[in-house]
Amino acid sequence: MASDSKTAEELARERLIDLAAEFYDQFDNGEIPTMTLPTRTKSNIEYDEDSNVWVYGDRTSTRSANSVRGARKLLKAAYTIEFLARQLEEDRSSTLRELYYLSESWDAEEAHFSDQDESNQLIEDLEIVSEVTREDFHMRPEESGATLMGPLELREQTRRGEREIHCQKDVGEGGYQIPNNPDTIDFLDHDIDFVMCVETGGMRDRLIENGFDDDYNALIVHLKGQPARATRRITKRLRNELDLPVVVFTDGDPWSYRIFGSVAYGSIKSAHLSEYLATPDARFVGIQPQDIVDYDLPTDPLSDSDINALESELEDPRFMSDYWTEQIELQLDIGKKAEQQALAARGLDFVTDEYLPTRLDEMGVI
Repeated sequence: MASDSKTAEELARERLIDLAAEFYDQFDNGEIPTMTLPTRTKSNIEYDEDSNVWVYGDRTSTRSANSVRGARKLLKAAYTIEFLARQLEEDRSSTLRELYYLSESWDAEEAHFSDQDESNQLIEDLEIVSEVTREDFHMRPEESGATLMGPLELREQTRRGEREIHCQKDVGEGGYQIPNNPDTIDFLDHDIDFVMCVETGGMRDRLIENGFDDDYNALIVHLKGQPARATRRITKRLRNELDLPVVVFTDGDPWSYRIFGSVAYGSIKSAHLSEYLATPDARFVGIQPQDIVDYDLPTDPLSDSDINALESELEDPRFMSDYWTEQIELQLDIGKKAEQQALAARGLDFVTDEYLPTRLDEMGVI
């Protein structure tokens, strides 16, 4: 997002105070306070073919105090801005969940959040209008638990100072846990040939147990399902700063293809951060519908919601390529889906001895 000679925290606080000052000036000029944002609906999301990510379109909506509902929203924004600015001044941090509960202590009852979705959305609104990320507000989600394992040495800034970590030698089998703000990490040295993002914990553990990270100089990134922002951000940094190929290894179903899509192209929910989070040249390694056929994998039948999701993906710009059209149409034809762990039907070592080496060789990654 924003860059400046100031620290990220100083810039974040300055922009928050500027927002509050704008409300004050509107009051002082006898104007009804307003805040203008991109319209956050699916119809105002555009696929930018130049950058290959989701972005907001030109339509905007205005939060105005000319109605009770609008006035409440701006009141909540003002209280939140005050809280965030004070948090930054004191060098404190809090979670999105804590913000929801903290509002209960605010003296204006109308400023209390009705649920966490409301407070989460307001933080996203403030990101958009200030052009600063929530990480720079010192707001963090609940722990995602996503990890790295592989031949990477890094330096992490912590409250106790800097520490240098090798993501194989200095960590246990669980790997290095990705911090909430991966921009506090400096990459020092590596022997990585490619980055592999893995959907499930079971497959991540299988790859580590079988020594795949050692044998192929791979950095294994555990996505832990739908990847958190920190996971997508560090993946993008690995690609851009270290010039490493990125591949994504998921289950073979439409929801997992969307996990790949969020890594590669961004998500509709975080369209304002797509260029900060997305890795457009990430590639999909599997499980492919073609693999279900070629390897006669154990499967489950597609549900109605699976079929609807696949048909929707045929119209999704992120999946409008000959490769995805062929694979999705094949899956609809066979009516089956398969998990990563289905490869174990061919033996516990099949995924690391045959499946991945064959696929990665076909893709020109190894």
